[in-house]
Amino acid sequence: MTVGPVTADGRARVLADGNQMPMLGLGVWQVPNGPECVNAVRWALDLGYRHIDTAQAYGNEESVGKALRDSALPRDQVFITTKFYPGRKDPVAEAEQSLRRLGVDQVDLYLVHWPQGGPLWAWPGMERARELGYARSVGISNFSARELEEVIAAGTIPPAVNQIQFSSLQYRRALLDACQRWSVALEAYSPLGTGRHLSNETVNRIAQQAARTPARCSCAGAFSTVFPSSPSRPTARESTKTRRSSTSPCQMRTSPSSMRSTRPTAQTAPSNVSGGECADTARGAEAEPHLAVVAGGRVSEERSAGRSPPG
Repeated sequence: MTVGPVTADGRARVLADGNQMPMLGLGVWQVPNGPECVNAVRWALDLGYRHIDTAQAYGNEESVGKALRDSALPRDQVFITTKFYPGRKDPVAEAEQSLRRLGVDQVDLYLVHWPQGGPLWAWPGMERARELGYARSVGISNFSARELEEVIAAGTIPPAVNQIQFSSLQYRRALLDACQRWSVALEAYSPLGTGRHLSNETVNRIAQQAARTPARCSCAGAFSTVFPSSPSRPTARESTKTRRSSTSPCQMRTSPSSMRSTRPTAQTAPSNVSGGECADTARGAEAEPHLAVVAGGRVSEERSAGRSPPG
């Protein structure tokens, strides 16, 4: 485990700052603002999801807020993540706008979406947003091990979370080790390579042996939590099965030689996983992961071009 214990009911991870982050959630990247997003979030909440992830760059915070209000669930029962868009200048001012759009007084997690302009300049504003009560926890996304360590060295408080592209076939050992060393929860997205891993010969062989689908088996064998990102009700429902499969035969049948020599173990599995890809739905390989969906090397491509990566 990257940081902190799992709660007694197995539904949340305890972050280094003491806050608890649900291990199953829904992300809404590329879900249009309006009824489609409202329905996606509503269905997820109806099915028992208690973590919703959005971002300023997604343009759908209003819909997330509407679905939350329509659900009539108490605010403290739903964990809300949003992300600071680093094309803006002030994390505090942008947090205020996010709270207005979401219709809440505070988000549970506020992340720097990616380190545009360098890893350090936005972090004082993130700390200030936390001090002002705009966010219970603050963290980063798409930061390398070196960038993470720079933030920790320069900041007053460390990030609680680093959300990155991570999978059993793209296992970023050095970055996971850095997160563990600094007690930063690693939150993974694209655990199935935006569908590419579903056709992997080894993944399919293990899934067949374990009587699981490739998507569920791959996620269960590599990670401890899942975050789907499809607006469909079937996707949300199927994704709940992946968490129940976290100790399934897939995990026991996956050996270091069959996947990678550095595949996650019970001691090194990421704290959270973003992966609608983990859900087996009619969308198949098109099912996208939650939080910042990035296929292949798009993070570096988008960052070098000055555009927002989906993570």
